[in-house]
Amino acid sequence: MSFRTTASHPALILDDVRGAQKMLSGVARVTALEGSRHLTELVGSPVHLKCENLQRTGSFKLRGAYVRISGLTPVERAAGVVAASAGNHAQGVALASSLLGVRSTVFMPVGAPLPKVAATREYGAEVRLHGQVVDETLAAAQQYAEETGAVFIHPFDHPDIIAGQGTVGLEILEQCPEVRTIVLGIGGGGFAAGVAVAVKALRPDVRIVGVQAEGAACYPPSLAAGHPVSLDSPATMADGIKVGRPGDVPFRLIEELVDEVRTVTEDELSSALLLCLERAKLVVEPAGASPVAALLSDPQAFRGPVVAVLSGGNVDPLLMQRILRHGMSAAGRYLSLRLRLTDRPGALAALLAALTVADANVLDISHVRTDPRLGLTEAEVDLHLETKGPQHCAEVEAALRAAGFRVMG
Repeated sequence: MSFRTTASHPALILDDVRGAQKMLSGVARVTALEGSRHLTELVGSPVHLKCENLQRTGSFKLRGAYVRISGLTPVERAAGVVAASAGNHAQGVALASSLLGVRSTVFMPVGAPLPKVAATREYGAEVRLHGQVVDETLAAAQQYAEETGAVFIHPFDHPDIIAGQGTVGLEILEQCPEVRTIVLGIGGGGFAAGVAVAVKALRPDVRIVGVQAEGAACYPPSLAAGHPVSLDSPATMADGIKVGRPGDVPFRLIEELVDEVRTVTEDELSSALLLCLERAKLVVEPAGASPVAALLSDPQAFRGPVVAVLSGGNVDPLLMQRILRHGMSAAGRYLSLRLRLTDRPGALAALLAALTVADANVLDISHVRTDPRLGLTEAEVDLHLETKGPQHCAEVEAALRAAGFRVMG
């Protein structure tokens, strides 16, 4: 594909994204747009979920990778391609290369989740594990490109990648022509930049809101400074948007076209992932749930109809287990209490009976009878309970106090 250029950066236009859409016909799925009754009630206007978590390879990354590799010359294709990724980009490059008959090598961090490593291999890539963090993996991939002549496929900082990701924006306008706000996660910025190019060209009135994890929010300081700024040590469970520096190409497009960049906390990401699973019956990774987290944190800030893009669903089952526990805790579904009781026969049974009446499920219990902090006739109980939400937590605690138990906290 060819792009207009300025002195500072390649400038994508609507035709570039439309060209990418034609190229992706029969390759990338036109993913579903699902309504969310819960979010609609919360926001006060229609909210739809764009399900890129159901895309081939489990994320939007296939779109950009396929367009980028399709644009290589025969000589470049013969040299093969190389990429670095903790998961989604790795799988996108692996499948795109296989479909196009190009040899691919993908560097992944040593601690990358085993399901993502296995999927990348199954899509046809040679996987090399290197480095503890993505920056080390990225450096290894770039060194490999220099040594072998393989073409390095950047995850977000290239016009072809951005044009491919922008096809999601065209689909949103086709599926929801009345849309007024689009909310999507931002890592390096390739996805948000591509969607913004497509949408703003056709519907400049549509508000585009990017979302970053609070611990890996490189765009707010970069936008304030007017140029990409690097974070020292980004930290978030949302590895799909855990990027320490905006890409040079997407930064200028986001600066010009994206209306707002918001941040969300880890607790909000956990709650959003849990909501997607419980209410929408969709498995979404933390980065993919970031737009939902933004809606949950400030629902009145979004003018509807709203489309929230669930950008990916590749989450390691072990991480999912931890996130769900954290999400349930953040949503008030767990309650931890420490109580003092009289150390006599039947006291613990009476406590459990009171919890039964309060309809609280005991997940874990610790009963301590010998401790210097306790009186001669005292025992201490630590409880971890499953509840129905914040109001039920308050009701359980009140019921225990009313039953005569001394609640320490």
